[in-house]
Amino acid sequence: MLARMQFAANITFHILFPSISIAMGWMLLYFKLRHNHEVHDANSTAVSHPSKWLDAYRFWIKVFALTFALGVVSGVTMSFQFGTNWPGFMNTVGNIAGPLLAYEVLTAFFMEATFLAIMLFGMNRVSNRVHTLATILVALGTTLSAFWILALNSWMHTPSGYEMRDGVAHATSWLQILFNPSMPYRVTHMLLASGLTVSFLLAGISAYRWLRGDRGADVIVALRTGIFTAAILIPLQIVAGDAHGLNTLRYEPAKIAAMEGLWTTQRHAPAVLFAIPDETSQTNRNEIAIPGLASLYLKHDFNGEIKGIDAFANEHPPVAPLFFAFRIMVGMGIIMLCISWLATWKLYQHRRDVSMLPNWLLRTLYAMTFSGWVALVAGWYVTEIGRQPYLVQGILLTSKAVANISQPMLLSTFIMYLVLYVALITAYIAVIFYMARKASLHQPVASSNPLNGTGQ
Repeated sequence: MLARMQFAANITFHILFPSISIAMGWMLLYFKLRHNHEVHDANSTAVSHPSKWLDAYRFWIKVFALTFALGVVSGVTMSFQFGTNWPGFMNTVGNIAGPLLAYEVLTAFFMEATFLAIMLFGMNRVSNRVHTLATILVALGTTLSAFWILALNSWMHTPSGYEMRDGVAHATSWLQILFNPSMPYRVTHMLLASGLTVSFLLAGISAYRWLRGDRGADVIVALRTGIFTAAILIPLQIVAGDAHGLNTLRYEPAKIAAMEGLWTTQRHAPAVLFAIPDETSQTNRNEIAIPGLASLYLKHDFNGEIKGIDAFANEHPPVAPLFFAFRIMVGMGIIMLCISWLATWKLYQHRRDVSMLPNWLLRTLYAMTFSGWVALVAGWYVTEIGRQPYLVQGILLTSKAVANISQPMLLSTFIMYLVLYVALITAYIAVIFYMARKASLHQPVASSNPLNGTGQ
């Protein structure tokens, strides 16, 4: 359990940063292409070059670079644990996991790191075309990196294209390994989650700058971009999440039973809105449920049969963590939907005039700056805890992969990781808001500041 908690701390901290860098690369490309388009129009009409999109690019590339750096550091730390804490993982499935991890480094990470340097330091040293190409390659690299990692993670949930020889997995079809049954759903769900995380980050930081009196054109375009992107992506995420759920029901039904809090196999299965799952008695206390709704959205039939925990003997995940994490993810998604659509409606009511957004809505966007992290981590916990008791579904039990390390050693390093990660994440958030305040210093300050009620 200590080894699992330590790895959970590592993966929780690590995933925060790729969830931003994946979509942020494409957002930077959008800013750069819009700038290029406006420069072209300005040249053709003899008008001075507008710089709002370039200003937005210059601010957010700093956020991207900071995020990329922390993602690299936390990823290296996490990968070491495969050898130190979980040697059984590589001993059993290293023939498959090893190449996929290597492909991610060779085809994606090196490309990201190389061309990020051109994005950061080459704007005035290379041509605009080369700089734009560097931005394209970084965006492609972040997505390619996500593909390789999620292909491996999906294979751990729905393994295919392999055979076991003397207790070791060997590849028989790399196409089946890469495009295993859950990979398309998992990749789509993660990419959309990254897009939503970045959308609310853009909107939240821009709202913060606006509330501080920064009325720069780059703030306006970034705020509108974040709001509109979130409003478009959240319904797509709901559809993708539903499809992913149906795929999970087919290949990992025990996970669905735990997510839904269903202890017994039944038809006309209820959707449990709230309960306190009790593993000892295998019942839900204080349950609030809608009869038949779970059968409807999982089987598209009010009388569809849904397997409960009782159908899986001892091979099922713990119910309470999945039950609550799933509801946190869905609840945050509903809040994102309501806020992004409300902000979009307000903007279109006033011809996209940001100044007409009410202060309470701007404060809400500011408060939701990192709301994407909450939904993403909750969803990640559903995915990873839901695979238990297996590390690789049907192949390797988690208990068979762990190293024989003393409890004091695990506990001390676990505490060290937690302290370090809390310090780093606090510093990361503080630096982002510091950069936002510093950028605001170059803009005229409004007479009143809705954040603190003063004119400072």
